[in-house]
Amino acid sequence: MDSLLTNASKQLQLNSMQLPNPETLLADITAKIAAQINSNSALVGIHSGGVWLMRRVLQTLKQDFPQHAIPFGTLDAALYRDDYAARGLKTDPKPSDIAFDVTDKHIILIDDIFYTGRTTRAAMNELFDYGRPASITLAVLINRGGAQLPIKPNITGAEILLQANQNLQLSQDTKGKLHLEVEQNNA
Repeated sequence: MDSLLTNASKQLQLNSMQLPNPETLLADITAKIAAQINSNSALVGIHSGGVWLMRRVLQTLKQDFPQHAIPFGTLDAALYRDDYAARGLKTDPKPSDIAFDVTDKHIILIDDIFYTGRTTRAAMNELFDYGRPASITLAVLINRGGAQLPIKPNITGAEILLQANQNLQLSQDTKGKLHLEVEQNNA
């Protein structure tokens, strides 16, 4: 009985957690990214949520910086993860697509949720297969705490500390609007 009450209490806490509007967070990080754009900048989104964000950021930047043709690309860093053997291949792997020379570019790497840093490390490893960038700036919608590597975002929309058994999920509806929800991981 106590475990049922405890689980119900945890679920109530999850349901009552006030999450920020991801559209507002996207506008915030877009403004911060815009401040760093120059003629040698490029955007790279990490599948899947980071690609959604990158496309939206790019849309705004093209309006704000018509003088710059901002190169962009996408990465699916699953094969580069240090825990690939344990996690295996995702059911729907996405191809990486970087059709510009990365060498000496100022790369703004975009992801949705920053957690352990392992996806970011894997994405940087893959990025170096395309060339040696001048710099890499990490922009994320949310830093949820729990970094296991000495990697942290340079640009963050919000900091939301979650328990290890909670996951923050970004989704996109058919109209392109972003949504956030906290899920309980029972494993």
